[in-house]
Amino acid sequence: MSLTTDRPTARSIDRAAELHRLMSLMTGDEKHTAAATSTLDVIRVLYERILDVGPERVGDPARDRFYLSKGHGPMAYYAVLVDQGFVPEEWLADWASWDSPLGHHPDRNLVPGVEISSGSLGHGLPLAVGAALGLRAQGLAARVVVLVGDAELDEGSNHEALELAAALRLSNLTVVVVDNRSSSYAVPGRIAERFATEGWHTVTVAGRDHDELEAALSARPGRPNAVVAVVEEKR
Repeated sequence: MSLTTDRPTARSIDRAAELHRLMSLMTGDEKHTAAATSTLDVIRVLYERILDVGPERVGDPARDRFYLSKGHGPMAYYAVLVDQGFVPEEWLADWASWDSPLGHHPDRNLVPGVEISSGSLGHGLPLAVGAALGLRAQGLAARVVVLVGDAELDEGSNHEALELAAALRLSNLTVVVVDNRSSSYAVPGRIAERFATEGWHTVTVAGRDHDELEAALSARPGRPNAVVAVVEEKR
């Protein structure tokens, strides 16, 4: 796919404005704003167009799963969860305070709709591999989508997980890598090549283009799917 920019409609502009408004309600010195805003479009497309999940299905075994492994700066994730009705807007104003359920890293025990407690980089993809394998063993058609950062892929646990996923041909697993050139090995094309070498289906798209993201994330290639979403900004 080409790295193009889609033409925003009036509705998409309204939705973007609403999500940015929700994000603006979260204040403080440790927001990791750039890390959050680089993931906003990916998370929005997942919840608006891809994932079969909702507030009424948080306990449904057949629901799709979204794992935020890139746990730094969850502002975009929280904003989307509010927008989708999982948590109330009132929670945003005091996020990361001592008694708030919304921490600097999402907690699955405190926040409805959050599937894993993240923040310790390198854990999301291995957990997603286990979940995808478990769902397949149960005969469930649900899919698992995990969002990781480009620098996070430096963790050795991720390499083992992506190798195992390919060997097991986990067709219900999709990894989205937000490539904002924050990795110390920021070589263009290297991320996609790494997945392809192990046998994954791979595609690189513009991380702000909702139509490209939708097409890539909807793919069911019969093996693990890796989507590299290029966002030209650094943390």
